Amino acid sequence: MSGVRHVALIGLGNMGEPMLANLAKAGFQLKVFDVDTERAQRVAQAHGAQACADWRTLADGTQVVVTMLPTGAIVRDVLLQAQGGLAAVLARGTTVIDMSSSEPTGSRALAESLAQQGLHFIDAPVSGGVPGAVAGTLTIMAGAASPAEIDAVMPVFEAMGKRVFRTGGPGSGHAMKALNNFVAAAAYTATAEALQIGARFGLDEALMVDILNVSTGRSFNSEVVFAPHVVTQRFATGFALGLLAKDVGIAAGLGEHLGVDAPVSRLVQQRWQQARAALGDGVDQSRALLAWRAAQPQD
Repeated sequence: MSGVRHVALIGLGNMGEPMLANLAKAGFQLKVFDVDTERAQRVAQAHGAQACADWRTLADGTQVVVTMLPTGAIVRDVLLQAQGGLAAVLARGTTVIDMSSSEPTGSRALAESLAQQGLHFIDAPVSGGVPGAVAGTLTIMAGAASPAEIDAVMPVFEAMGKRVFRTGGPGSGHAMKALNNFVAAAAYTATAEALQIGARFGLDEALMVDILNVSTGRSFNSEVVFAPHVVTQRFATGFALGLLAKDVGIAAGLGEHLGVDAPVSRLVQQRWQQARAALGDGVDQSRALLAWRAAQPQD
């Protein structure tokens, strides 16, 4: 697909809107859809896009559809719902890029279903959070049936991200994203437990984070989450606890599906589900420590 100019984006949340802004800056002709129609109209007006109220309008002339939605089940429903799914009105040869955090096995099945309708599918989840979406520096993990399908939409990726990794066939991008977030969640969990143990012993938590960040215990979470958000109690990373818990669950579930003995993934999943149950889906993921701290027996 050469000369991609017409792109539609579905999902205008914390990530979707800044991604749209960067696509607009790159000069793409844009259409948008969101279940919040007022938001869709406002965002479209701000970025020179066309807000669409139905799939046929969104599909007309569109070469690439980007989805940024909460779950893979929602993505599948948007595309393949029994009555009036988007895939039924997309022109053959259109590329669907799912940039949500979806289930890898579900993405494989979705790719097969879309291929039967003459549509290309790329699963291309991202890392970098809201700051990366705003700056256009996201890391993109792209899986597709052929490298040529990724080549054809590289201008779209380059407008939103700094690095594009070709991870393999359909579903591989989503597998990599879930595994990355599992590793990140494990680092957060270990850091949180270290702070709880240290505080009980009498160490200062802020000092502990400072030492970790110049020592071998340093991680993305100690530097970018704990130092500016947990220690200061800002709790404003922009990534919801429920979404991270979901990704950890996807990674643990994938290991179980493949018959891999991965006990750490199960333990980390249990901890994040505990935090989710205590605090809710919508709170910032940096608050998870509060749930675990509250559950600790007091002296």
